Amino acid sequence: MSPKQRRGVETAERLLDAALQVYADAGEQGVTVSALTRASGVSLGSLYHHFGSVDGLMNALLLRWLERLLGELAAGVARSRTARGGVRALVQTYLTFVQEHPDASRLLHSSYADRVGMAHAKQLRDAQEARLSPLTEWVRRHVESGEIAPLDVPMVEALVMGPIVATARRRLSGLDDVDLGQAARVLPERIWRSLTP
Repeated sequence: MSPKQRRGVETAERLLDAALQVYADAGEQGVTVSALTRASGVSLGSLYHHFGSVDGLMNALLLRWLERLLGELAAGVARSRTARGGVRALVQTYLTFVQEHPDASRLLHSSYADRVGMAHAKQLRDAQEARLSPLTEWVRRHVESGEIAPLDVPMVEALVMGPIVATARRRLSGLDDVDLGQAARVLPERIWRSLTP
């Protein structure tokens, strides 16, 4: 990589890091061009050169953290020998991610992310195919082996991820009535019961 390319990557990274910090500090309404350039120390021209717009930057930030989350989930199920162990790994990995990355998790579970997801669901899914494939394959393999009830992959995804995402959203919304440690102990068995043949 040439020095110019390296500087470009560093600039993009600074903008992405600043965008997450601005979002964490000021919410969606606070993510403005002036706030981003001030927080990153990067010029307006560089922001537009690398991302095209504030929306382009925020979409790249969403993808960055979605890729990381999906990568961690895929690694978690890959280490599991059984379907039941995979469910446990998904719950624990997801909730650990939420605890370790609260600002990124708030963004991933935000109304902004929901709007982007609804408007661009197919493109997002296609862009994440490499990250989703191991999870989809894990479901198919365990359905075929009879460990998981003969359900379509989207239904298994809803049964597994629905309770996890709902728990994470509740915690991230500022309600302190959800203990993620307790959820990590309780949810795997409850979810597993919904998947058994």
